[in-house]
Amino acid sequence: MTSDATTPVPRTAKSRVLSGMRPTGALHLGHYHGALKNWVRLQDEFDCFYFVADWHALTTHYEDREVIERNVYEMVIDWVAAGLDPERCTIFLQSRLAEHAELFTLLAMGTPLGWLERVPTYKDQMEKLKDRDLATYGFLGYPLLQAADILIYKAAYVPVGEDQSSHVELTREVARRFNHLYGKVPGFDAKVQAALAKLGKDDARYFEKQRKAYQESGSQEAQAKADSILKKAAALDGWTPDDEELLLGHFKGTGKTILPEPQALHTEVTKLPGLDGEKMSKSYGNTIAMREEPAVVEQKIKKMPTDPQRVRRTDKGDPNRCPVWQFHQVYSDAPTKEWAFHGCTTAGIGCLDCKQPVIDAIKKEQEPWRERAEPYLTNPKHVHWIVEVGTERARSVARNTMKDVRAAMGLNY
Repeated sequence: MTSDATTPVPRTAKSRVLSGMRPTGALHLGHYHGALKNWVRLQDEFDCFYFVADWHALTTHYEDREVIERNVYEMVIDWVAAGLDPERCTIFLQSRLAEHAELFTLLAMGTPLGWLERVPTYKDQMEKLKDRDLATYGFLGYPLLQAADILIYKAAYVPVGEDQSSHVELTREVARRFNHLYGKVPGFDAKVQAALAKLGKDDARYFEKQRKAYQESGSQEAQAKADSILKKAAALDGWTPDDEELLLGHFKGTGKTILPEPQALHTEVTKLPGLDGEKMSKSYGNTIAMREEPAVVEQKIKKMPTDPQRVRRTDKGDPNRCPVWQFHQVYSDAPTKEWAFHGCTTAGIGCLDCKQPVIDAIKKEQEPWRERAEPYLTNPKHVHWIVEVGTERARSVARNTMKDVRAAMGLNY
């Protein structure tokens, strides 16, 4: 994408995916294998919106304002280097869209405090980040801000790991409550009865039976049967999309769906440990940056600890005790893994021998990243332009959602 582009790329009618990252600066291999690799793949299957969560960075690092701007663009360069294509996905900046804050505020009016306090990561982060003052409304409310980030784009899917599923479930609960509170238009019950009458007595009675079963037990079979009735109704004279929308809301007990409930998208995630075998994290000093210089990569891998019980070259080792073996699981093909395993357990190879295929594989993986990043490093305006165009594309969607939200809440006067 070049800076002379003037209009956003036309979007296709694919289901929308929404995800974001806090701007922590240049990304490391753990970020790539844990999230970015999936993001790149998803952009060919979905209408993907990926945002820089700079407001979320402030929930825990509100005193570190100096580094945020630099981190934002460093991170976006890594996104593009990894293979995100601004013409196939929307890359934007959270803080440029006041609509996120507006929806967050409006959702906060009806979200019970207990919902936020029970989010598992809330207590977990409070425990892990004891060196920071997190007794703030912003930190308590960040899962609701996440919900606003998702709901404002009416995302169908949110790619998450198992540890983040609770955030998607909270988002679903928030959407469900909002639709229940504000989705029932004036005269809703009368309009529902009129739509049921169009179905005919038998189908209306059958639909109501399935509705009761669904609301009592959440039966997916009941939902499928109700969907079949509505599908058949599409051929009736006088039937309209509004009738279907009314009966769907009636069926779920929410009224009109203003904010659709997203689904968690559990994609296959490759977990890459840090150089010491623990979680790869900058705070642990055990990372390899995505665009790390080749000489530094080689130096870091060669210094990696290995099986602590293999003291001498002639000692037999156990790969399951060695962090390097975990890198082989990600980077090596079957023959190489077999060679490394056999060589370690028989003392047929030394630890430096074992590390060399990993060094070579990481260097090879990084080559296209550095090439893609170079134009943006030499001319930062290019990456700024990507963010500007993506932000404007996102703004048009966010504004339309907020029109619906304001109208539902009676704020469109």
